[in-house]
Amino acid sequence: MKSINILLVEDNEGDILLTTEALEECKIINEITIIRDGQAAIDFFEKLEDTNNIPDIVLLDINLPKMSGQEVLIYLKNHVKYKQVPVIMLTTSSSEKDIMASYKNHVNCYITKPVDVTDFIKAIAKIEDFWINIVSIPKK
Repeated sequence: MKSINILLVEDNEGDILLTTEALEECKIINEITIIRDGQAAIDFFEKLEDTNNIPDIVLLDINLPKMSGQEVLIYLKNHVKYKQVPVIMLTTSSSEKDIMASYKNHVNCYITKPVDVTDFIKAIAKIEDFWINIVSIPKK
């Protein structure tokens, strides 16, 4: 299995724990960076100097403090250096408005977090299977 660098932008400690545990359970070989608000996510990208440190995948929540996930998504998809990075909206919102806005802003996929822990782990496993084992991610 290949090694990947995942950026998780999430403010809910319970969801952070669930996501990291699910990734570990799925045996994904990765480095996980956790950022807890939208402004910090943009600051993270603005400070990146080495293109080898650009995340392979961004798991992004919509409802974040300081700056929304939509604002982070717009920043990434409008930045020449980051627009090719797959962004997966992983959120509790099932609002059609949020889904449409995310795709309008060029999200790569939108996943509503399952409430059940077992279903959540299965969803993370499917993310792993599709985005790590099936899809070809651009090289840095």
